[in-house]
Amino acid sequence: MKRSKRYNAAMGMVEKNRLYGLKEAILLFKQVSTAKFDESMEVHVRLGVDPRHADQQVRSTVTLPHGTGVTKRVLVLATGEKVREAEDAGADIAGGDDLVAKIQGGWMEFDAVIATPEMMKSVGRLGKILGPRGLMPSAKTGTVTDDISHAVKEVKAGRIEFRVDKTGIIHNFVGKKRFEDQQLFENARTLLQAIVKARPSSVKGTYVKSISVAPSMGPGIKLDTAAVLKEIAE
Repeated sequence: MKRSKRYNAAMGMVEKNRLYGLKEAILLFKQVSTAKFDESMEVHVRLGVDPRHADQQVRSTVTLPHGTGVTKRVLVLATGEKVREAEDAGADIAGGDDLVAKIQGGWMEFDAVIATPEMMKSVGRLGKILGPRGLMPSAKTGTVTDDISHAVKEVKAGRIEFRVDKTGIIHNFVGKKRFEDQQLFENARTLLQAIVKARPSSVKGTYVKSISVAPSMGPGIKLDTAAVLKEIAE
């Protein structure tokens, strides 16, 4: 793949055969984030799981202490008083079957979806649309709930979902370049701690195989996995 001069220059700042600590990597992330916008810091974690087995799926949510730096447009699918509750809590859009039909028609102007249990019969029709985008509501991630107010406030405050993909890797971003170094560290630590806690009981051997961070448009920075796991446990 042909790389730009900007990318190649950034890649030259990363020592090829070196493994970095998390705090070191955050400092380097800011140096290699040279795009003309406020890049996100991505965290990529390769796990020793086989996602083909249901008992080795890794999926949960965690609220980052300093948010993500991105304001999410929250859609709530509900009826009656729950619509008012959603709006009062800060939901951007709230409604029932009319919104389900609108989504079926191709409308996708939202970043997170929360639904009440009674709406799931209708929401189930959206599986093929929302599922591939990681937007399908789920009780496991707290996005199917009767406590709409709490769920909306959590998402707005920086709650993110992490989920292992078919190759066994979790991809998430934990903040923006404009964040202070300590804020990025605390956000990354919170995510990594949640991933470690979500280890399936059926997984044997090494669970966290590798960790790397990267800016949205820059090179990856490989971390010393054992050192980072010790660092985030302190």
